[in-house]
Amino acid sequence: MKPTNSKARTFVRELTSDSYSLERCRRLQLSAPRVRNGADEGEVAGLPGYTEGQKAAWRVGPGDDPFLTQTLQVHMVDVPARGQAEGHGHQNEAAFYILSGRGYEIHDDLRYDWKAGDLVFVHTDSVHQHFNPYDEPARTVVFKAKSTWMFLGLLQQGKSGPIDRPAEFGEREDWSKVWTPGVLSRKKVIGEADAAWRDTELGRIRTLCSPEQTDARMFSVDVVEILIAPNSHSGKYWKMADEVLFVLEGSGYALMWEVAADIDEKYHARIAKTPSRHDIGGEDTLYIPQNHVCQLFSGDGTPLRLLSAQNRIFKHLGYDKVHLFEAASSA
Repeated sequence: MKPTNSKARTFVRELTSDSYSLERCRRLQLSAPRVRNGADEGEVAGLPGYTEGQKAAWRVGPGDDPFLTQTLQVHMVDVPARGQAEGHGHQNEAAFYILSGRGYEIHDDLRYDWKAGDLVFVHTDSVHQHFNPYDEPARTVVFKAKSTWMFLGLLQQGKSGPIDRPAEFGEREDWSKVWTPGVLSRKKVIGEADAAWRDTELGRIRTLCSPEQTDARMFSVDVVEILIAPNSHSGKYWKMADEVLFVLEGSGYALMWEVAADIDEKYHARIAKTPSRHDIGGEDTLYIPQNHVCQLFSGDGTPLRLLSAQNRIFKHLGYDKVHLFEAASSA
């Protein structure tokens, strides 16, 4: 559907080409800046930072040209002291990490409290509202795969109120009849005690949400916390999924190697000889495009702590493996 307003929000963008090869589209995507910070907020979605009944500062969204990714959306939301957001509902999930402050959410008429360091899930088809009854503002970063729902035609969202054409519909049914069984018994809030740190070849990580964590109420976005010691680096890894990293603490940089598809008797991967370098610091958002090799480095003398988010749909499309070329220096 074409927007009727020049400031209309883009939910799903079009991908067109005058040839069978989409290399031009990929080149355009890879030419975009990959680090964003507060100076870039609000520009991504083409709107002055408004979403879901509350003020939001966009970092990554489908209306961002030429950024082009639609697998993840990222925005910042602040709930002011003694404030609240507007109640609303949508079919897509969302995961919001509490950067500072505390508050609670009323989700389908139940209260869930949260504080700094928690990862909180908004489940599909839920009515929810965020509250901050305290004197300190609450700051959050939100990750979601909203465009996935839009591609599938799951468009129903809005504020509480009567339905259109009520005479054409029968009595209410319980919407959860079509949900995955047992979803309401899963955790709505993942706190410090719910996810332990562990040392891996990729580095020191804390998995907050993944397919293996069947007690988390999230099906679309995987979130991992990464800690890189001072003067150290992560593993050098290759994966097909694109990824968004959010800097929680410290500074450093990422090296990224583009991977080309050499299509002959079968697909062959050709990795760029020279990587691109991307410097990052506090509350920066770093984008890693699809089909890239990446390695993360902490700044001199300071640890680097990040959140990594990926759209889980890649794992269902046959890309559930990460190949490691080099182990982390601390492993």
